[in-house]
Amino acid sequence: MNRTSRLAVLGTALAGLLTPLLLQPAQAAAPSYVALGDSYSSGTGTRSYIADGTSCQRSTSAYPSLIAAARGYALNFRACSGATVTDVTNTQLSALTASTSYVSISVGGNDAGFADVLTECAQPWWSSNCDGAINTAQSYINNTLPSRLSTLYAAIRSRAPYARVVVVGYPRIFMGEDCNAFTWFSPAEQTRLNQTADLLNSRLSTAASAAGFSFGNPTSRFIGHAVCDADEWINGLSNPISESYHPKATGHSGGYTPTVSPLLTGAAVTVTAAVVAESSASGEEQAALQRQYADADRSIEQETFVAPDLTTPEARRAARRAGIDIDRFIARSQRAAG
Repeated sequence: MNRTSRLAVLGTALAGLLTPLLLQPAQAAAPSYVALGDSYSSGTGTRSYIADGTSCQRSTSAYPSLIAAARGYALNFRACSGATVTDVTNTQLSALTASTSYVSISVGGNDAGFADVLTECAQPWWSSNCDGAINTAQSYINNTLPSRLSTLYAAIRSRAPYARVVVVGYPRIFMGEDCNAFTWFSPAEQTRLNQTADLLNSRLSTAASAAGFSFGNPTSRFIGHAVCDADEWINGLSNPISESYHPKATGHSGGYTPTVSPLLTGAAVTVTAAVVAESSASGEEQAALQRQYADADRSIEQETFVAPDLTTPEARRAARRAGIDIDRFIARSQRAAG
């Protein structure tokens, strides 16, 4: 074989090797993951938030960021503290497209006024109407919320027709004992508040099933980790006050992430040190992305627990009506706190 023939054969061979490579599409983009919802998705309670110019309290310690970091998803972290169904509809759904692969959403607690219910029930029995507040919340969850969820879930499916969608529920906050000074949740009130969380999860699950979505129920994961448990994954009365009665970073890593990830991704995510580091490293990029939505996010009204204040004229009048010496009551509480 002469030199020309050999070169021709070599060229043909190289062409055969290179052609399949040249015909390969460009490296596929990372799957798109949009996290919708309220403070239980944004990460309120984890104590560290990205600097996105809003009060949404988005955290790289929250389960959406952890899951995205572990799986290499392109996260659009739209969940925002205080969000209701209306807020999700008006400020978050625009992030969804036909190319969205994964969606998670937690919403409904603010619609039922859960922060206001906790504020009422945290007061001493003689100064509150906890049962009335719970009854109002349960009535809303039973009679009004389901149709609003149905409309919202239909809008999610319309905007993201091919996405895998997981509706995420709420944990039971209490374990029957109030160890926090200056809150007075009775055991009976804690039981009813936990029952209200269960009721909300039931309605969320039913609406999710009707829409063809999965439902992630975190209840069992948080048993033994409620407020005042020895290994507490949920903040009690906190400073700053907005952290109160929200999952800590451990609640997201140990409670929410293993609840949501199998339903969303098909396999459980284990939160390792490497996952935490990868999630933390995404903070600046995610903050820059969320600043595009800052004006819309500022329209969301924050729903925050308010600590009892027994120094007000209203509290003193309530104490007198109940025959309570409020100064003695406050002094006993201060001694207990000390």
